[in-house]
Amino acid sequence: MSPETTAPRSLAEALRARDDVSLSALLRARPDLITPVPTDLTQLATRAGTRASVVRALERLDRFALQTAEALAVAADPATYDELLGLMAGDDGDPAVTAAFPGALATLREQALVWGPDERLRLVRTARELLAPSPQHPSPTGLGPTVAEATAGMSPGRIQEIVAESGLATTHDSVSAVASLTGLFTDRVRMSALLDEAPAESVDVLSRLVWGPPYGQVTADPARHLRWLTDHGLLLPTAPGTVVLPREVALHLRAGRAHRVAEPVAPPVEAAATHRPQVVDAAAAGQAYTALATVEELLKDWHEGGPAVLRAGGLSVRDLKRTAVALDVAEPMAAFWVELAYAAGLLASDGEADERYAATPAYDEWLELPAAERWAGLVSAWLAATRTAGLVGGRDAKDRPLSALGPGLDRSAAPEVRRRVLALLAGLPEGASPAPDSLLGRLRWERPLRGGQSATDDLRVRLARWTLSEAELLGVTGRGALSAAGRALLGLPSPSPQAGQREPAGPGDKLPAHRHHHPAPAAPHSPAEQAAAASRAARLLAPLLPEPLDHVLLQADLTAVAPGPLQRPLADTLGVLADVESKGGATVYRFTPGSVRRALDAGRSASDLHAFLAAHSRTPVPQPLAYLIDDVARRHGHLRIGAASAYVRCDDDALLSEILADKRSQGLRLRRLAPTVLAAQADPAALLEGLRSMGFAPAAESAEGDVVITRAHAHRTPPRTAPEPVPEGPPVPDATLIGAAIRAIRAGDMASTTPRKQTDPAADHPGGDLPRTGSAETLATMQAAVLTGESLWIGYVNAEGAASQRVIAPIRVEGGFVTAYDHTSDEVRTYPLHRVTGVAELADEEA
Repeated sequence: MSPETTAPRSLAEALRARDDVSLSALLRARPDLITPVPTDLTQLATRAGTRASVVRALERLDRFALQTAEALAVAADPATYDELLGLMAGDDGDPAVTAAFPGALATLREQALVWGPDERLRLVRTARELLAPSPQHPSPTGLGPTVAEATAGMSPGRIQEIVAESGLATTHDSVSAVASLTGLFTDRVRMSALLDEAPAESVDVLSRLVWGPPYGQVTADPARHLRWLTDHGLLLPTAPGTVVLPREVALHLRAGRAHRVAEPVAPPVEAAATHRPQVVDAAAAGQAYTALATVEELLKDWHEGGPAVLRAGGLSVRDLKRTAVALDVAEPMAAFWVELAYAAGLLASDGEADERYAATPAYDEWLELPAAERWAGLVSAWLAATRTAGLVGGRDAKDRPLSALGPGLDRSAAPEVRRRVLALLAGLPEGASPAPDSLLGRLRWERPLRGGQSATDDLRVRLARWTLSEAELLGVTGRGALSAAGRALLGLPSPSPQAGQREPAGPGDKLPAHRHHHPAPAAPHSPAEQAAAASRAARLLAPLLPEPLDHVLLQADLTAVAPGPLQRPLADTLGVLADVESKGGATVYRFTPGSVRRALDAGRSASDLHAFLAAHSRTPVPQPLAYLIDDVARRHGHLRIGAASAYVRCDDDALLSEILADKRSQGLRLRRLAPTVLAAQADPAALLEGLRSMGFAPAAESAEGDVVITRAHAHRTPPRTAPEPVPEGPPVPDATLIGAAIRAIRAGDMASTTPRKQTDPAADHPGGDLPRTGSAETLATMQAAVLTGESLWIGYVNAEGAASQRVIAPIRVEGGFVTAYDHTSDEVRTYPLHRVTGVAELADEEA
């Protein structure tokens, strides 16, 4: 039997010939095909040929597989294996292309973009429409239309003139004339002889058009060398004043190549520098500690309620600038830390009428975790987040500004790009940092640009650049190289103990086989796998993080030096008692009258502060600091502020007289009510602040006359969940889902394709119509099938009115119901007989 008679006539037939392993590979590569599960293989083929699905599949091809599809789009339909290979490898048969070609074609077949045997390869029609050349959409190959396509509107007389001018015999019809001209242009020997006769200027014109675009402009009276080309059909008119280089001519000039440069091998990721693994891990641990400190500082700054939420959502530019100043970072960096805390579920909007951002209850729980576990939570959220802080400050498609924490920042490709960048780093020698250009080149090869998009505008390139900088900020990398904790976070095995040793078949290796350009390690997908990977990363990082200290070093210049991270109670108390003067490896705190007064306002007494400093200082408490505390405490609360609107009372009437005489108190509008009481028209808070600015140390008083102890009010949002990532498409299905989908598809296909017996010729319906029989005949046929064990084809309408056809094996018929094994759903089910539209016996299989 010839290949033509056995070749599938459609994509559905080609899919029907596949085994379950091949169908599983298709559904895993294109998960949108089973969302929802198709009823049969015909519907699966139809869905695989839709424009949206084909575009998604083409965009996920690597460069060489896409080049192969582009070459098939300009080949004959159908094309043979050798014809397509010739378009890829050229007349000289590039050995690298020849070696990689079978893998690229297998990828296209696996993803149902190409079907048919090697003798009749066909590109899915939608893919051909997307990739084939046209005046409106030039082919990525730079090729133009064929001679037959370009001469479709040409007069028969003009075609015969071109044939005669080219030295060919004239014919009686245009079809044979075009075929004769095509035969000339595809004959390497005769075509070379024809070009040898061409003027040098004509050959120069062809060389400018050969790699595209193939269109050019000519005048009504072209020059002699242009007329020679048009007379011989080497340039054919497509519109007044426009000519095109026929595809066959271009392929001859290109030595048979569809692409100027075929790229069968993934470019390697090159190392820019190599460091000792210990240095990388130490640098990464330092960055991890800084990341934790920055997030804590951010949420401490928003402790009593953060910035207001804009009406359109997000932070205002002014609030982002203020946050950047508070964190001592640039605004883009502040946007990253804010978005990271939001992605980790540590901050959110409070949802109140005057909506503001604040820490969530999850933040308090996060603070109680060990430092390594807090880091693992942050980087896990970063890896999975689709919100992209790098977009802040830009504009969306409607030219609206993109703000931190605002809408429009989700980019579904972000998680996949982050993981891919880190996986490429994992393929480098241990401790090696990548050359950014080589890494970006590798990413472009794996997902080439389409639609005329420039490299600078490519979102994946920008995501990759942001990933490299953000991974360094978080301590996933150190000095540009992937750390041991970062490797564990990806679920990758521990690196070899020998520095510089490469794992086999890593992403940076130059492999000859096209299908093996991706790294082998499997990234964790399920939540359990991701949690296990994060836990392992935390265990690797924990020994490298500095241990929190329980002491500081007090100095005589009213400063305290913390030589490392402080234990939380010590850090919190010291943050109230002193102001942070400088940060870094050692934090410097400065004691001032204002900071000491702040501690006294919080309910601490002078003796408490002396005892605290003595207990936590490795050096003696300097005398200037002790004097400062005693002096502020002695004056603290000497004046009392209450609500009258406001009043000032003091046992020392001379002090009140001094206040009244001070010109700076005029704005407070004070007057004496009694020798020891002054009344003010300012509110208590303004009066308190005004007297403090004059150098006094008043204390607030309650209605009962007690000193009011002021503590920072921790504002928290109601319980909030972290924002859900916006998926790029349907998730990759697991093996269980794929297996169930294939069983359902095959069962539905059997129901729609199995031959049926026709008891009544008048009851013959077109394929796909439901069988129609009366209720008595339906019942009788069902009962007979129970006795014989035969399967039946039925039509069924469910409670929602949806009709379907099924193949069932009846087991029991009683009470108006039939219990049967349903081949379509692969389970035993019960159907009401009144919902069965009809029944037919299946035809006997031919021997």
